[in-house]
Amino acid sequence: MMSNTDTPEGHEHVLIDAAPLHSRPKQAAKRRRSTRFSMRTFLCVAPVTLYLAIFLIVPVAQLFGASFTSHGELSLSNYIRIASAPVYGQVLAITFKIAGFTTLLAVLGGYPLAYLVTIVSPKARNSLLFWITLPFWTSFLVRSFAWIVLLGRHGLLNQLFMSLGLADAPFKLLYTFGAVLVGMVHALMPLAILTMMSVMSNIDRKLLPAASTLGSSPVRAFLTIYLPLSVPGIAAAAILVFVTSLGFFVTPALMGSRHDIMLTQVVIDQVLQTLNWGFAGALSMVLLVAVLIVFAIYHRVIGLDTLSGGTPHASGSRGSRTRTLAYATLHLIADASDALGRLIARVTPKRTRRRKQGQGASRVLWLYGAAALIYLLGPTFLMIPESFTALSSIDWPPHGFSMRWYEALSMSPKWLSATIQSLAIATVSASASMLLGVPAAFFLSRSNSRWRTSLYAYTLLPLIVPHIIYAVGLFYFLSKVGLVGTIAGMAIGHTAITIPYVVVTTSAILKHYDQRLDAAAQSLGATRWQTLTRVTFPILAAGMVSAFLFAFVTSFDELTIALFLTSGLNSTLPKLFWDEVSLSISPVIAAVSTCLFVLSVVVIGTVNRIKRKAA
Repeated sequence: MMSNTDTPEGHEHVLIDAAPLHSRPKQAAKRRRSTRFSMRTFLCVAPVTLYLAIFLIVPVAQLFGASFTSHGELSLSNYIRIASAPVYGQVLAITFKIAGFTTLLAVLGGYPLAYLVTIVSPKARNSLLFWITLPFWTSFLVRSFAWIVLLGRHGLLNQLFMSLGLADAPFKLLYTFGAVLVGMVHALMPLAILTMMSVMSNIDRKLLPAASTLGSSPVRAFLTIYLPLSVPGIAAAAILVFVTSLGFFVTPALMGSRHDIMLTQVVIDQVLQTLNWGFAGALSMVLLVAVLIVFAIYHRVIGLDTLSGGTPHASGSRGSRTRTLAYATLHLIADASDALGRLIARVTPKRTRRRKQGQGASRVLWLYGAAALIYLLGPTFLMIPESFTALSSIDWPPHGFSMRWYEALSMSPKWLSATIQSLAIATVSASASMLLGVPAAFFLSRSNSRWRTSLYAYTLLPLIVPHIIYAVGLFYFLSKVGLVGTIAGMAIGHTAITIPYVVVTTSAILKHYDQRLDAAAQSLGATRWQTLTRVTFPILAAGMVSAFLFAFVTSFDELTIALFLTSGLNSTLPKLFWDEVSLSISPVIAAVSTCLFVLSVVVIGTVNRIKRKAA
């Protein structure tokens, strides 16, 4: 009688049982590798996760708790006060009104320039990017001050109007709603351009010529093909500009009137003037809820994936109808354009028509691009001559030539102290953000973990939470541990807001890094540390320097946190700039503006030079 193991079925059973035994060492090694990978993952993301939890989540949470207290007791009185006083509803409406108009004008004004950057030659593209990036990294204070001088009673515009006989007396251009919009759009249009350009650069440039060969007019091809493909960039630019505008206060405070007060300014007054933490926390939470509602609506209608270049969605039958209506509208506009083109063609000579078809659109686009760059760069460049005036007041045109204001700046203890303090804080915070952000960027760019997207969104929280809310919460948090007014306290706050710039910049660089170079080095006997220090980092050095410089400039220009955490001799350069320009307009401020602008030129030029050498 044969046993079970003697049968063919028995042999199969033995083989099946034996297979796992044979593969157990490999599976154990795989589990060990998985464990090591998990530990490496933990070491990459734990520091930045813990840092943001302590110095971002906790301060905002404490501020949220303070909003429910009154005289040391739990109470809803702060929110009842907001709801019962119509003035706060009006301030919130003004805030949304300014943010909405700023978003609309910044996106509409920046779209043609972003499109121009994506269709020109590489050499022209690099030049345009330099001039677009320059105002992006130039201080908001410098640009707002430039507009104050430009729109003032004795500024360039009023002088021009009066010299042309268009006015007998200076117009009131400053301290109006229009002045606020001009300054806000000027400040945030570069952000819109760079955001839209990141999506437009991935659109195949052959699509429009292909549509033309199939009989489509240039306008129809653009409206029905290119424009829909660029919608993710438009949507991402709109949400970023809108949310940034909600927490903006520099331009409205310097260029607006009492009718243009935004909610952020009210929060600042409640903290700095009355130390009413509870009410300031309640106002901050109202602003934060408004931001979250905007993000929720945006995600519902468009989708948050568009922030990373994804495709927008339109859920449900309502979304489908909206999309159909949008396409039908574009086709109607295209039909009207084609009809107008045929009418023009009948009255235009054939030779002229061919020349216009080949050069007209490009010429108009270049003219618009030049006008947009003048708008973005002109006010700041006009500050340079003002800093050399011989008079004690700013007037246009500048009178005489003198270096006295730069000498006064170099001999002033308060300006020197503020500059040294800003340099020290920027160096510390940029270095700390590199130590925290670079490992996280390596994980986010190389991992397939299901938590990768959540961790990426988590590292971007400092960009999502309005800076005023974070600054007030950090002030409330650090006041309990005695770090207000110290370099350490400032560096803690600046590190949190510079981490996203390091993570985004480094992740973008790592996407184009060939990981086979690391594998080749390890196959030749190099350890992971040797591969990292002798292969990976040297190749990525240019991008790492760029990330550090961007973090440095962001910290150096930060005002919101400095507004609460510094005072007196501990002021940073932006804080001292803010205090001085709030009191008077003097050539010393023009000299400071020129120095800050030169710093931006040096940083952007250095980054571009490093990138060219790396290429």
